[in-house]
Amino acid sequence: QVQLVESGGGLVQTGGYLTLSCAASGSIFSINLMGWYRQTPGKQRELVATITSGGSTDYANSVKGRFTISRDNAKNTVYLQMNSLKPEDTAVYYCNANIRLRDFRTYRYWGQGTQVTVSS
Repeated sequence: QVQLVESGGGLVQTGGYLTLSCAASGSIFSINLMGWYRQTPGKQRELVATITSGGSTDYANSVKGRFTISRDNAKNTVYLQMNSLKPEDTAVYYCNANIRLRDFRTYRYWGQGTQVTVSS
């Protein structure tokens, strides 16, 4: 019923930048919290940043001042602008959204993940 489709990952050098996008589609009534998480092999998925429908944001300490999360509510899309990238930012990045469907049930959805690799 709902899909989250991510784009924008890739390979970049240390100090470079990337912008991730995640578009939600389907039987959507509204979207509350949206966010980005990341995961490396053998480690738990960790929170990177979140944004509410009203625009309030929260960031992991490791990305504060370098990453910016934003959203376009009209397009049901969330973005992650990543600047000053470091090798330790290398991970699969996942989009997440709490979505209320048109039948008013609410579920948490995940994107398929997009690889970000930062070379040293």
